[in-house]
Amino acid sequence: MKRIKVLIVDDSAVVRQTMAEILSSDPQIEVMAPAADPFIAADRIREQVPDVITLDVEMPRMDGITFLRKIMSQHPIPVVMCSTLTDAGSETALKALEYGAAEIIQKPKLGTKQFLEESRVRICDAVKAASQARVRKITPRIGKEIAPKLSADVILEKPGSRAMIQTTEKIVVVGASTGGTEALQTFLEAFPSDSPPIVIVQHMPEGFTRAFAQRLDGICRISVKEATDNDSVIRGRALIAPGNRHTLLKRSGARYYVEIKDGPLVSRHRPSVDVLFRSAARYAGENALGVIMTGMGDDGASGMREMKEAGAFTIAQDEATCIVFGMPNEAIKRGGVGKVVPLELIAREVMRLCE
Repeated sequence: MKRIKVLIVDDSAVVRQTMAEILSSDPQIEVMAPAADPFIAADRIREQVPDVITLDVEMPRMDGITFLRKIMSQHPIPVVMCSTLTDAGSETALKALEYGAAEIIQKPKLGTKQFLEESRVRICDAVKAASQARVRKITPRIGKEIAPKLSADVILEKPGSRAMIQTTEKIVVVGASTGGTEALQTFLEAFPSDSPPIVIVQHMPEGFTRAFAQRLDGICRISVKEATDNDSVIRGRALIAPGNRHTLLKRSGARYYVEIKDGPLVSRHRPSVDVLFRSAARYAGENALGVIMTGMGDDGASGMREMKEAGAFTIAQDEATCIVFGMPNEAIKRGGVGKVVPLELIAREVMRLCE
C-alpha cells in the first residue's frame, strides 16, 4: 500500500519532533523532512509534492493562513491546520476552514500520556481523512499501539424496545466530520426560522465549536449555539455539540433536552455521532430523523442503524457532494440509511418529512 507523504510545517522544533513521532507511528504514513516556515516548505514542495501538509497558524516570515490561501489558489494540496486552540485563534481557524483546510487538529499537549495517546488517534485520522479529500482551487470568500476503538456502549446502553409512539414533533440529529463545516452551513442556511429542532455532532476540537456556532448563528435564519448541559431542544434552534464532550439527546415528559458529558473516545471521537444517534434512538425513536454527512471513518454508522431500527427516518449525503464519503458510505453498507440525498436537497427533504 502506498504510504501517505506528510509535510509538517511548524516553527516549533518540539512540535515538529512530536508530530513526526506521532505520524511515523502509523504504518500508512510517511513523514517528509519538516519545515520551520512556509518559505522552507515551498522549497520542500518543489523537491517532492506531499499528499498532505500539516500547517501551523502563527509562524515567522509568513503566517499559515496566508500560506494556505496561496496553496489552495495555486496548487491545491490537502492541508490539516494545527492550532493551540487559544480563544484568540478560534476565528482564525474557522477562516482556515473557509479557505480550504481539510481538517483542524490540536497540537499535542506534552506531559499527559492519555492525552497524547488520544491525540495520536485524532492526528493520524485527520491526516488520513485529508489524504482522501477532494481539493480544488478556491477563491476565498471575503508504530505505536493505537487505543482500542470503543462503541457507544461505554456511554449509553443500546435501546431495547421502541422509545414511544410517534408524535407530530420531530427531532433532527446530524453527524458530520471532514468537510462538515461547509456542508453544515449549506444545510442550516436552507431552513426557515421555524425549523424543527436540530442537534449536531461535528468532529471538531475543543475551543472551536463555540466560534463555529456563533458564525453560523450570524448567517442562518435559525438560532445556532454551542450546546450546554440541559439546553432545551426547541423549534428554530440548532445545538452543536461542544468539542471534547459527548452530547446526548434526552427526554423528560414532553420536553427534549441535551446532556453534555465526559467519557472515553467512542468510534475514536469525542463528541461521537454514534453516541448522539443512539440517544436519539433510545429517547426519541420514531420521533427522530437522522442525517449523516461527509466525513472519514464509520462514526455514526452503527447509531444510524439503531435509529432506523427504532422507527426513525434516516438520510445520508450522497457521494457526489461529499468531501469524504466514508461515514455516509459505512451507514449505507450497514443498512441504516433510508434515503441518499445530495447536500443541497437535504434540508428540503428534512422539512418535508417533518410536516
